[in-house]
Amino acid sequence: MHAVQAYFDSIGGPEVIQWREVDLPAPAPGEVTLVQSAVGLNFIDTYHRRGIYPVALPSGLGLEAAGTVAAVGEGVTDFREGDRAATFGPALGAYASARNVAATSLFAVPSGIDDKTAAAALLKACTAEFLVERCAKVQSGWPVLVHAAAGGVGLLLVQWLKHLGAEVIGTVSTAAKASAAHAAGADHIIRYDEEPVAPRVRALTGGNGVRVTFDGVGMATWEASLDSTGRRGLIASYGNADAPVGGVNLGILALKGSLYNTRPTLFDYYAEPGERAAGAARVWQLIADGTLKVTIGQTYALAEAAQAHRDLEGRKTTGSTVLLP
Repeated sequence: MHAVQAYFDSIGGPEVIQWREVDLPAPAPGEVTLVQSAVGLNFIDTYHRRGIYPVALPSGLGLEAAGTVAAVGEGVTDFREGDRAATFGPALGAYASARNVAATSLFAVPSGIDDKTAAAALLKACTAEFLVERCAKVQSGWPVLVHAAAGGVGLLLVQWLKHLGAEVIGTVSTAAKASAAHAAGADHIIRYDEEPVAPRVRALTGGNGVRVTFDGVGMATWEASLDSTGRRGLIASYGNADAPVGGVNLGILALKGSLYNTRPTLFDYYAEPGERAAGAARVWQLIADGTLKVTIGQTYALAEAAQAHRDLEGRKTTGSTVLLP
């Protein structure tokens, strides 16, 4: 099978993304050939490209995609030719029209969910699932803070938190993003380009601060997260959209109110087959019943991946971004 695939052989900006045409061999034992109709863009893709998360070079790019199984290798029993499937890794190489992937990395896509929605939502919604339900274990009535509340993960976090009955404070940078976060259910919106975040959070919570802060931005929001989180609260630092948080003196957590801080990753919460199946089932259920509305804010041709990276890093996107082979 002929396929077009992205790769990079040096770290750097979006300009390092290159393309190659390949003839795919038959899938090896345990693999399937997945013909991809939609590819999800995620901030982690930029971390790999920039070397924040080092990978062996040259490397494929991208984790998330959805499509149709075209062939199955020896020993594969969970998928057949013609089945619809999606993946969020861990193997890189999702920026492709087709590729061979391990069957154990695939999730069956329910009939009521189209490929673009699956590719836009799987990684981000599973991230929201583990952050809210298994990492922070948010309870009804808790005040929580979501940085970048109009991003792909942010909008899903807001909806998931409201589903559980939390009081959600979201930060955004534009009026359009404020509208998106509000439509997703955020109770309060803070325009961080117009006012400091932490004083406003304290005012909204009667001076107490929030029980949990979900921070996918990193260094730019670290101080605001510390000052917004109440006594014995949790900061879940799950991303580096700005830059990684480094050089932290743990004593600051004591000074700020005996805070907890974790740097969780999706793959540590989706490591075992049972938890992978349960987490994905929860995600598909909430999408199917309308609890989670997946916002595809923009699409690009797969060949325009470099521009999609520029727009994502330039904070010009809203919701999820899908690349179309």
